[in-house]
Amino acid sequence: MSPASKRCRARTRKGERCRNPAGPDGLCAVHRRRQVERGAPEPRPPFPGPPNREGSPTAEGEDPVVHTPEPEPFARFFDWAEEAVEFLGRRVLGEYEVDEFGHDPDLVEHVLAPLLRPLYRHWWRVETRGLEQVPGSGPALVVGNHAGTLPFDALMVALALLDEHPAHRSLRMLAADLAFDLPVIAPLARKLGNTLACAEDATRLLEAGELVGVWPEGYKGLGKPYRERYQLQRFGRGGFVEVALRTGAPIVPVAVVGSEEIYPMLADLRRLARLLGLPYFPVTPTFPALGPLGAIPLPSKWLIEFCPPIETAGLGPDAVLDPMVLFDLTDQVRDTIQQAVHRNLLERGGTFG
Repeated sequence: MSPASKRCRARTRKGERCRNPAGPDGLCAVHRRRQVERGAPEPRPPFPGPPNREGSPTAEGEDPVVHTPEPEPFARFFDWAEEAVEFLGRRVLGEYEVDEFGHDPDLVEHVLAPLLRPLYRHWWRVETRGLEQVPGSGPALVVGNHAGTLPFDALMVALALLDEHPAHRSLRMLAADLAFDLPVIAPLARKLGNTLACAEDATRLLEAGELVGVWPEGYKGLGKPYRERYQLQRFGRGGFVEVALRTGAPIVPVAVVGSEEIYPMLADLRRLARLLGLPYFPVTPTFPALGPLGAIPLPSKWLIEFCPPIETAGLGPDAVLDPMVLFDLTDQVRDTIQQAVHRNLLERGGTFG
């Protein structure tokens, strides 16, 4: 596995953490050049310590972040242009890392994640809780509920961990075969960090210390009718629990509220779905009646809660041979998510906030 590149420790003119890869001094080329132009001394390499959450006090022994001056006319455009040129330069020169599964963190940081952030921040106004429950390093299995016709809930959970977790962790999601059979979608799915939903790939990722995401409801949850909203479907045969037990990785349940309303499925045209080779063909209040406009999701209010982790290391790998252990752990994870969903539904209030 290729190690994840470190981010620049400077902040942009908007006060956000710079997303460019950092050099040995902790700065990207853009911010290093600005510091030299201002006549400031070269920064010393940052003390190797735990990553710091944006906006929080710096950890003991860690260099404070470098702030850029107040914005000038067209400064944001020039910032964007400089970062774009630096990104394109890395692509042309091959100075970026892609691991054995096809994950491309540089492309995610600078192209794919920025496309999703407007949905996260402004359209769905995602509120995230319990990020401290997710380990800052080492393996863990993030298990969530799945709904909404299209898998935006998985993408929003991954973006929350990338942007808001103190360690800015990448979530390596397990996806169904269909995601890797579709043109355009298949290569993007790989670059986002997705891999096949199989025990072998999940085990390899966890053994490499990665954060792995799994959605046990699968298409049963993603394509369920709106009348069954927020009622979790069966969690399969507990395959994710077997992987957690074999690797000793903790299981972190995550409950998502808000995804059920983005495409309320009123009916499923099953015959048409079979003809197209799809698991379902949804009929929503806007699709297919409004054509392409029906693909615009509704602006529901979202809450994402990461629940306390369920430890598995103490049970040992031999626990996979006990069906009762598998059943109990699977049921515990499902009940934890269902209770959190019900609690957050009451706290959210109105569907559209």
